[in-house]
Amino acid sequence: MNGGSSAQAVTFALRWAPLFFLALLVMGFGALAPRFLSIENMGAILVQSSWLIVVALGMNFVLLAAGVDLSVGATMYLAAVVVGLGLPDAPVWLCVLASVLVGTCFGAINASLIVRLGLPAFIVTLATIFVGRGIGLFLSSTRIVYAGPTVSGFGRAELFGLPVLLWIAAAATAAAWVLLNRTPLGSYVRSIGADTEGARRVGVPTRAVTWTVYALCGAFAGLGGFVSLSQSSAASGAFGQGAEFLAIAAAVLGGTSLFGGRGNLWAPVIGAVLIMTVQNGLVMMNANPYAYPVITGSVIFLAALFDSIRSRLQAKLERHSIRPEPQPDQAPTFQPLPAETSTRGQS
Repeated sequence: MNGGSSAQAVTFALRWAPLFFLALLVMGFGALAPRFLSIENMGAILVQSSWLIVVALGMNFVLLAAGVDLSVGATMYLAAVVVGLGLPDAPVWLCVLASVLVGTCFGAINASLIVRLGLPAFIVTLATIFVGRGIGLFLSSTRIVYAGPTVSGFGRAELFGLPVLLWIAAAATAAAWVLLNRTPLGSYVRSIGADTEGARRVGVPTRAVTWTVYALCGAFAGLGGFVSLSQSSAASGAFGQGAEFLAIAAAVLGGTSLFGGRGNLWAPVIGAVLIMTVQNGLVMMNANPYAYPVITGSVIFLAALFDSIRSRLQAKLERHSIRPEPQPDQAPTFQPLPAETSTRGQS
């Protein structure tokens, strides 16, 4: 196998590795717990993944721009509190709109602090975790917030034979696909993630794009909060805790790089289904519940490790693909001697 074939094989393996890993998990859990492979359980995994798919889609924008948003869990909780307390009997469309608006406003606050004040995204979103959850706990007086009957019923409804929550996840995926592949935002986000200074030099509006991706991340997190609330019908003070790490792990496991610039739309979708497959498989195996955090932490660690290995391999392949062009054969040329040298023997 020559070098070109080897590079193509490695590239193919890196591209489809998440799907291979998902297939291995399905086969492994299916062998250990036969009920796992039932049609009902496969559908349940997809429904359970719907909120994480939505949140991870928003996180994907931020990661592609070489950023991070640790406040999405708090955003989910704040959106759930607003819907549960402020709109208990409102129609579903109004609850969805309110959730998205709450998330967008919270994401815009993060974006303004990061872009206008030049603060590190990690520090800003780490602080707003406590701010957002604190506001939610204040509004709810630390009590459990229950969803209204319309929201609870919506979480169990079906449309054309499929759970309506899957349609929401599909609509969110379609919206993200349009933004990444049919608008300039997608190329701008990837260029900023690959080289922020270089993107600025060629005219990319880096500040506006960075502001947009954090606002979008908040909007998707707010929608994810609504989806999760409609599934559980209640939101305690721990609602959404750890969602930020699951969203990051989902995007990275699916193929998006933690270092920015590399990734695709399907990465958060595949990664979210993969994570929920693990959690569902543990339940089917009657595993010790105390092992769940250990397994989840291991998945996050493997996501970071896999991304590091993948980035090094891709960088090596790119270096090997850059080779000097062969120069055409040229006849030897003779340079004339300097004037004083050529006339030295004539004096």
